[in-house]
Amino acid sequence: MPSPAALKGLRVLDLTRLLPGPVATLRLAELGADVLKIEAPGVGDHARTMMQSQADRLAGRPGAFYRLVNRGKRETRLDLKSEAGRTVLRALAREADVLVESFRPGVMERLGVGYDLLRVENPRLVYCAITGYGSEGPYAAFAGHDLNYVAYAGVLDQLVARDGTPIMPNFQIADLLGGALSAVTQILAALWHVARGGNGRFIDVSMTHAVHANNIVAQIALANEGAAPRAAGGLLNGGVPCYNLYRTLDGRWLAIGALELKFWETLCAALGREDWTDRHWSLGQAIGGPDAAALTLELAAVIVRETLDDWLALLEPLDCCVAPVLTAAEAARHPLFNPELAESPDDQDDLDPYPAP
Repeated sequence: MPSPAALKGLRVLDLTRLLPGPVATLRLAELGADVLKIEAPGVGDHARTMMQSQADRLAGRPGAFYRLVNRGKRETRLDLKSEAGRTVLRALAREADVLVESFRPGVMERLGVGYDLLRVENPRLVYCAITGYGSEGPYAAFAGHDLNYVAYAGVLDQLVARDGTPIMPNFQIADLLGGALSAVTQILAALWHVARGGNGRFIDVSMTHAVHANNIVAQIALANEGAAPRAAGGLLNGGVPCYNLYRTLDGRWLAIGALELKFWETLCAALGREDWTDRHWSLGQAIGGPDAAALTLELAAVIVRETLDDWLALLEPLDCCVAPVLTAAEAARHPLFNPELAESPDDQDDLDPYPAP
């Protein structure tokens, strides 16, 4: 018999919009929490129409963005600018365990439903505010989005091409790591405190500060050398041949992550280049040095001779830390994530992975 969901019975009020907050409450819902999404009258959460397909517009339904991050939640509408709406929210907060909001700092207080007032109604309430730069400080009132947060945090500087040009990542690091994941972590910690007899608390999740705290490898380099590694100059950003990306004959990419010597030795043997085995960072090869750069080019010249599928057929069974750089569509169909779709690809068109909440 399967175990009951860990958060079954937990009551969560979700006043958030767009990506970070809705994903945080989605994760709580996936763990069994009862999440009530509260939107303003009218257009509501802008995720309803952002990146909306033409088919969804014609059908009059929210787009895949909204459906994906709000699945499994109940929803309602409240006008918090009205006394009636605020009265309803206060009543809901009295019975809730968690409230999550992502307004700019001070908005909830000005509306008369900030934490200091709601905790009078419910001393056990865990109130989480997800902000760009924190609820206090010189940047608290600044607007921003994921790109701004990773730029301030020194993370975008680490996501660069070999010529040092920052890339435009299509993965929202600050929203998802700094916002959603940090919020879930701190909410669960606060709930543990409440479960042991403590009062609720206010949680201030600054996406920029959280991402900055997770910029670990750059911080290691700062501690050791006083500067973050340049592009292709560090152990994990292209400065060694054993941990790098290589183009294949068919224009695809193979990711090689043979950081440990045993994996590098296995890879070299499979390639028939045992003479390369002692050219490894753990044996003294200078990271980002001339030999590392030269061997990276030599290895690239070998990898480009065969297709991605050919390399996977040879190297995956050897368990030497190689992986294909899959497209998002390929990953969705890969047996690692979706065995059923991988076995029955013809059925994919009949499935909607993002049902409406």
